[in-house]
Parts: sequence; C-alpha cells; structure tokens
Amino acid sequence: MKTIMEPFRIKTTESMKIISKKERIKALEKARQNVFLLNAEDCAIDLLTDSGTGAMSTKQWAAIMLGDESYAGSKSWKRFEKTVQNITDIKHILPTHQGRAAEAILAQTLIKKGDVIPNNSHFDTTRANIEYVGGIAENLLCKEGLDTNNVSPFKGNMDIEQLKQCIENHGKDKIPFAMITVTNNTGGGQAVSMANIKEIKQVVSQYGIPLVIDCCRFAENAYFIHEREKGYSDMSLLEIAQEMFSYADAATMSCKKDGLANIGGFLICNDDTWAENFRNLLIIREGFPTYGGLAGRDLEAIAVGLMEALEFDYQRYRHATIQYLSNNLDEIGVPIVRPNGGHAVFLDAKKILPHIPALQYPGIGVVNALYIEGGVRAVELGSVMFGQFDENGTELASPLDLVRLALPRRVYTQSHFDYLVEVIKEVWNKKDQIPGYKITYQTKFLRHFTCHFEKISQ
Repeated sequence: MKTIMEPFRIKTTESMKIISKKERIKALEKARQNVFLLNAEDCAIDLLTDSGTGAMSTKQWAAIMLGDESYAGSKSWKRFEKTVQNITDIKHILPTHQGRAAEAILAQTLIKKGDVIPNNSHFDTTRANIEYVGGIAENLLCKEGLDTNNVSPFKGNMDIEQLKQCIENHGKDKIPFAMITVTNNTGGGQAVSMANIKEIKQVVSQYGIPLVIDCCRFAENAYFIHEREKGYSDMSLLEIAQEMFSYADAATMSCKKDGLANIGGFLICNDDTWAENFRNLLIIREGFPTYGGLAGRDLEAIAVGLMEALEFDYQRYRHATIQYLSNNLDEIGVPIVRPNGGHAVFLDAKKILPHIPALQYPGIGVVNALYIEGGVRAVELGSVMFGQFDENGTELASPLDLVRLALPRRVYTQSHFDYLVEVIKEVWNKKDQIPGYKITYQTKFLRHFTCHFEKISQ
C-alpha cells in the first residue's frame, strides 16, 4: 500500500471554530501583531509549537489513573526512572516540570560568566538560560545547514572543524561542556547523524570536555538515522536511541515533545558531583528529586509516551504527514527548507519576501499573513527569535529567516493539512502585499514571546 494511514483511531474530539477574516485582523491588532499574544480559541490551526500540544494515547490516559502521588519515592517515579534508564543507560535521573527547567539547572550549576557553550544550534530557551548566567552560546552548524535548498540528509550536524577551533580559541577551561541538539530545531528540524555525534564526542573527550545532548526530539532523530544512515536500517529505534545516549555525559529533555506528554522533562547525568549539585538546585526550584515539579500521573504518562515515540509505525506515520505537507508546498513553488524536518515544515521567509529587509522581520510578515488569511498560527525562527546585538547595541540579523509550521503529535488529519496548504497558497499569491514590521516593545531575554510589533508602510 502507498498510503501510510494514521496508526490509531480517534476516540475523543475537540470542537474548533474559524473566526472571520475581519475578526482575525482585529484579534491580531489587539495582540500587538504578535501571534503569541492571541487567544488560542481564535486560532483554527495552531502550529505555534509541537511542545506539549499533542494528543495522548489510551495507554497514557490509562497510566494516568495509576498515578501515585506520594511525595517521595512513589511507584510512578520508579516506572519513570526505569523507562528513562532503559533508553539512556545514564546513572542519575532528575525529573523537571519541563525542558527549560532542566536547562536552567544545568546552566546555573555549571556555567560561569564568560564561559562558552558550543552547540550545533542552541534553541531559544537554551540560549536564554546560558546568557542569563553570563555564558556565551556559540552555534557551530555545518555549512550545509545554512543552505535551505541543500538536500543533504544530516543538515543538523555540527561543524567539527569549527568545534576544534572553538576549543583552541577559548581553551577547555572556558568550556564547561559542549552540547548537541537532536533534531536541530533552529536549523529547520534537521537530523544529526550518529557519525557526527560520535565524532563530537571524540573531539571533546580529547580535551576532557563533557558532552550534553539536548534530546527533546531524540526519537525523531533516531528515525532519521534508521532511514538515512548506513548500518542502522536493521536496528530498532530504541537501539539507535541507546547508542546516541552512549556518547552523552548528560542530557536535557522536554518530555512535551518526544515524551508525547503535555508537561514534563528531565535532567540526567553520569557524574556524581554534577548530580549532587543538580539535585540541590532541583529541590529549591522544582520539588523533591523523585517528582521534580510533576504529579505522579504526569510521570506515568511520560513513561508510556517515551516508549510510544520509539514505535516505528508511529514515527513512519509522523514523518509521512510532514512529507505530505512538504510535497504539496513544493508543487505550489513555496520556498521551504529541504529536506523536511522531523517535527515541522519550515518556510523560507527570506525567499518568500525578498522585498523585506532582514531587520524588518520577513518571518513576522509571513506569520501574520498566515493568521489573517486562514487562522493559522505559526512561529518565526529568524531575526526576532535569534537575532543578536553587537557590543555597540546594533541589532544583527539571523543568518536564516524561517517560519516553522510545528505539527502537534496525533492531532490533525489530512483535511487539516489540505486546508493549511490552501492558506499558504493564498499567502504565496499575495506575498508582494505583505509588509515589514518594527518592534515597539521588547524584553531582554526571549523577546519573541511578548514583544509588540507595528507594520511598516510600504
């Protein structure tokens, strides 16, 4: 059969509404032209993020009923711990309420002012947590990753020569750990090869630098390795994941992605001293180390979801839906990041709106046009989210201006995707009418969540 259908049946539905275009324009004006500030009920197709927005399975809902809410050492904690250790074989397991809490604990215990953290690409909260404590988040993406038309299978890889140069330039004492993000969200949801992870580990080990994996989409990355990397097609996704983690000294996780849960995360490590420092801060910030800010029912749902994410049929279906959307946009001629990512389709806003300068934020122009045209909420991954300022306070543009259509797991059907394609086609046909934007209010960290925009008259 050529059709890859959903490997599930739908038992519960949630009603949705589509407000009129006039109402959408008014809603966006009220939200200061920032889709983050919209009411969710006013978004017909919500692709703002795939984080915590998925649908849980019957097994997860059943597991929730087993939730042991004991404060310390609950049965739910034991099931969670056993599952994470089965996948990662890492010694110390610390649950957190979500991924950014794990990142904050990691940064606040290990990073000093002026320290440098190399990564293939830091995502927004990772970078913010590093910079909040005075660290420098350095992106070392391979050159293929900066070319949206390049179809290399592992465009999320770190540039090994840049990594070596980074260590030589700053010295190992300034680098408390290196990171690798799988899949590489910032670079278009692109895969990282096992060979690249292994080579990164070899390089940093020579200098005594630990390797931390940002693993929130580890199962999707395992699927890419299974499909694209020689020597892995006969291995299960669990076995591939286990090999990935064998190169890690620690990892941060948002279980709102490949944990298939609506909340939760973890911070794991092999080093006893690290674990003690993490645990001390965890108790202050999150709660007792066997629940970490989560209810027992959440630990149960995550334990089931982590294993469901590693089911081959589920991953094949998820990647097929993303490929379906990519193929339809290719037929229209809409510029997208190739090959398609693991959790989203990324529109190339810079190529869609070449008449908009980078610091007039073409990504915001596309995002707002999608909402006005069809009630579709997407997110900009460009100069608003990842732009920086030089020492003189001059804003620097991001090398990529992307719009991410992040697909919640097990939520939308083919007719939703067909509607989405129609909306994108309308925006594409009216692209010359889309204006640039300026920021009228922003915060120092993670400005994209709350900043205000105004249109720039053409």
